[in-house]
Amino acid sequence: MFDFLKAHIWSILIGLNYLLALIAIVVILFKNINPTKTLTYILVLVMFPFLGLLVYYFFGQEYRKNKIFNRKSILNKSVVKRVNHEFILDKKDLKRLDDFLDDKIRLVRLLFNSENAPVTKHNKVKILLNGKEKFEYLFSDLKKAKHHIHLEYYILKDDNIGSELIDIICDKALSGVSVRLSFDDVGSEISSKSKRKLKDSGVEFHPFMPVLFPGFTGKMNYRNHRKIVVIDGEVGYVGGINVSDNYVNYKNGESFWRDTHMRIEGEAVKQLQLHFLMTWDFVSSSNLKITQSFFPETQVKQELAVQIAASGPDTDWANIMEAIFVAINTADDYVYITTPYFIPNDQIITALQVAAKSGVDVRLLIPKASDSWTAKYATNSYIEKLLEAQVKVYRYTNGFIHAKTIVVDDIFCTVGTANLDYRSFNINFEINALVYNSKTSLELKSQFLNDLKDSEELNLTDWQNRPSVNKIKEAYSRLWSPLL
Repeated sequence: MFDFLKAHIWSILIGLNYLLALIAIVVILFKNINPTKTLTYILVLVMFPFLGLLVYYFFGQEYRKNKIFNRKSILNKSVVKRVNHEFILDKKDLKRLDDFLDDKIRLVRLLFNSENAPVTKHNKVKILLNGKEKFEYLFSDLKKAKHHIHLEYYILKDDNIGSELIDIICDKALSGVSVRLSFDDVGSEISSKSKRKLKDSGVEFHPFMPVLFPGFTGKMNYRNHRKIVVIDGEVGYVGGINVSDNYVNYKNGESFWRDTHMRIEGEAVKQLQLHFLMTWDFVSSSNLKITQSFFPETQVKQELAVQIAASGPDTDWANIMEAIFVAINTADDYVYITTPYFIPNDQIITALQVAAKSGVDVRLLIPKASDSWTAKYATNSYIEKLLEAQVKVYRYTNGFIHAKTIVVDDIFCTVGTANLDYRSFNINFEINALVYNSKTSLELKSQFLNDLKDSEELNLTDWQNRPSVNKIKEAYSRLWSPLL
């Protein structure tokens, strides 16, 4: 028997591989997911023995249907229910917002109906350009904290800027401020020395879905891509800038990193707080007591409407993708999009093409140089069809642009963590601030036009004549696009 197994080991393993692959294919077909994604998984399972099973195990699980964690323990808290109830706008406020937004009021209703995400009325926002400006404001606010500091980051490294952040929050913890830190276990790199310092200072910290343990490795691909800071429940931060020297352009002479973040004061901070607490409830299992001190009354009287949109494997709907889809479809004059990774689904591609062909000024800004070879060529595979539909496509040439912003018609804009790709729409935990305000929208529009000065516009004829080898790379990379 042993000799038989030894002599036919490869045949047995190949047979077992395709038996498991067949079972996986049946499961995929019954899920009724996007046909392109279905075909991609089937091709990978059939054409790449063993590797295909690993890819499906790590990337193919549908956690939107099988929730990663249950948020009801937080949402059912009486304090949280009271906070959410206070944001329900009366008919007069809704009428004023409807008059201002016109068709874009559909965004407000969409997110409220899908995720019970209320629009908040009293806010102040500050657009922060690049890491230097973001960290100057953030560190100043952190040093003023009196009650609590909540931080949630995809990337946190204890390099120069990360060590400075760690020093500040450790000092605040030692002074009696409650500090809670959640970081993604795949994206972050924190040394044992820094972790000891955090622990000794009284900072509570937990990795998001650690991958060192076998029970979690199957979820390695489902990462927390959010960047949230909440200070005393009064000041919040959200956007594209992580905690790493890459984001602050410390190293002279190396590629410039262009990014955008947002500082918020007012009622929308309570929604950022809520999303932090739901994550904290999952990563810590500490049964933290939710009190009104996490949701203080705002002193902001300025009227500026902000809605916080969150999505991830734990949500019933792809909220951010749907919001972007509606924003494009309701545009009358223009849609200006900046994203570092553009690997969209069919819905977004169609929306962009239809808007452009209908006379809307649709412009897309992406990096020329990417930090991912496969993502770069997958992005390039979509460009020709956009150019044919009269979408104006620009590539940023002054380094790497990592900002994730959209501006529509001088009245709506969004800054957040979500890219325009499959991963952000369906896999990662993401969060965006949607702002319904002319001044903020015009500010982001101005910055978009400034970024175009450091960019090259693509021409359809020239693009069609690009080298054939590039087209082959694009075709190969696009095959993997649902998995990137």
